[in-house]
Amino acid sequence: MNEKVIQQRTAGLRSQGNHCFVCGPSNPIGLGVQFHLENDVCLAEFTPLEQHMGYDQVTHGGIVFSLLDDVMANWIWLQGQQCFTAKADIRYRAQLPIGTLVRLEGRCLKRKSRLALMQGKVLRAADGFVYAEATGSFMLAIDEI
Repeated sequence: MNEKVIQQRTAGLRSQGNHCFVCGPSNPIGLGVQFHLENDVCLAEFTPLEQHMGYDQVTHGGIVFSLLDDVMANWIWLQGQQCFTAKADIRYRAQLPIGTLVRLEGRCLKRKSRLALMQGKVLRAADGFVYAEATGSFMLAIDEI
């Protein structure tokens, strides 16, 4: 992968023009996640706060899924392409307690034409325990193929 493209895309994620709920610095109610590529894996860290709670000190499942969706999509974005989620399947393995630092990981499992099959994980940063994982099919934007 061209290092210059990765640097440009990373800068784009951090620009004031990015209003994404998960990673957009211009979204005042967003999660503020900062993604980067390392050894062909999209990585980030996140700590859910009380405003991300679904019930009694547990992170809302929609927040968890949003993190998974974005770590998968940002693998593609940081490779220099734009995409959208066509289909996703999530498996919640354990409740994610509020205040727990997690590591997000996104990988490409397979690519064919405009379709990329992706995998995402939310893991406890301290020991790699998996809270949730997802697979997703992502379509590359037509002008990107």
